[in-house]
Amino acid sequence: MDALVLVLLTPLLGGLILGLIGDRDSAAELNVGFSLVTFIAAAMLTAQIIAGGPTFGFGKLLFIDPLNVFLVTLTAFVGLTTSLFSRPYMRVERDHGKMTPRRMRLYHSMYQLFMFTMFLALMTNNMGMLWVAMEGATLATVLLVSVYRTATSLEAAWKYFILCGVGIALALFGTILLYLAAYRELGSGSDALLWTNLNAVKTRLEPTVMSLAFVFLLVGYGTKMGLVPLHNWLPDAHAEGPTPISAVLSGLLLNVALYAVLRFKVLADGALLNGLPGRLLVGFGLLSVLVATYSLSRQKDVKRMFSYSSIEHIGLMTFAFGIGGPIATYAGLLHMTVHSLVKSAIFFAVGHAAQKAGTQIMDDIRGLVKVSPTVGWGMLLGSLAILGMPPFGVFSSEFLIVTTAMRELPWATPLLLLALGVAFASILSRVLSMVFGETTAKPLAHPPALLPVFIHLGLGLMLGLYIPAYLNMWFRQAVKMIVG
Repeated sequence: MDALVLVLLTPLLGGLILGLIGDRDSAAELNVGFSLVTFIAAAMLTAQIIAGGPTFGFGKLLFIDPLNVFLVTLTAFVGLTTSLFSRPYMRVERDHGKMTPRRMRLYHSMYQLFMFTMFLALMTNNMGMLWVAMEGATLATVLLVSVYRTATSLEAAWKYFILCGVGIALALFGTILLYLAAYRELGSGSDALLWTNLNAVKTRLEPTVMSLAFVFLLVGYGTKMGLVPLHNWLPDAHAEGPTPISAVLSGLLLNVALYAVLRFKVLADGALLNGLPGRLLVGFGLLSVLVATYSLSRQKDVKRMFSYSSIEHIGLMTFAFGIGGPIATYAGLLHMTVHSLVKSAIFFAVGHAAQKAGTQIMDDIRGLVKVSPTVGWGMLLGSLAILGMPPFGVFSSEFLIVTTAMRELPWATPLLLLALGVAFASILSRVLSMVFGETTAKPLAHPPALLPVFIHLGLGLMLGLYIPAYLNMWFRQAVKMIVG
């Protein structure tokens, strides 16, 4: 079977099957199995694209090129490792009475359907279908955030649904405006929303309508990215939902929403030729970095703290793509990759730490290296990695972003350095207390799945020292596509 079809079909089939038998003891293994098949298919698809160049699927409905093919593989990889992590984690939650058989079935089925919507959003060539896929991701994650059925989880899910519902409505209006901007060149019909067709005529798109379209699309999909001031749903969703969902929200959903904005930025840059899209990204990105670093220093819940860290880093990526140019764009793509790996590893470690302590309040989590040295060292190393300590990959991408800002936007450099310093001090001081303090916590009944933690951190370390030829080729080709 064609790898492209297999990437989409496997999680869709997995969601349907697990919707029927997701409460069985073997459901966790089935979830891993479907994720493994998806990852293998994604790796095969990447090899095909690298060897043969961009390709279409289902006529021109799907389009795979260097900008999205490695994101597909990254999404499949994080989806696989998260499914491995969730096996013992969700069994502990079941033993604690938080998960009933019905909720386990909902969790496993929605997990696979969420992955399906992510792949569809990445691979679709139709900007209308992209909107549908992002709406599907919203609905799936609302159910996952509320799976515990507590008052706080239902409140978080409702806030997530309302805010992202408003955002996705704005994105729909922006998509309609994009269609109007292209109407004169491409005529009516669904072909007018194919990205490849739009990209071919981007210099002839109606500029006034296109500028309005980009503003609505940025605000709409920026809500899904967690950009300030559209970020309020993200800390609550992380804090109240299962930790595996926190990992995929930070590691995958934010990337896919940013990818959508980048696709539209390419079109807007070609149509406007005035730098407006870049200035908007710089403004939203820098504001997100500053607000997030201030907010994370005030948190008491460990998952909320790292959710604000995700907002900080999505702001850094947005800022980098706003600066534009080959170096900043390369840095933004590298940061997308290492943040996905490192932040999901942190949430894996945080999930086990919170289960051991029986709480997510940082003042009550102590002595992790004594209770479980691997959890404690995993959290400490993950925190150092996400804070940009060399030689981890986050240091490399942040160094490129800051040095480019020194040349292109010198006024923003002190603000960036101040924010990074505040984040470093705030997170490291809390993590050191959790890792090395005194504790009376007992080991968990189910051994934690820590292999994904150290695989992710190992890859994050490797990307700080060496970027494989395949990945470097993707970065360079994607940079050329985005910058032009």
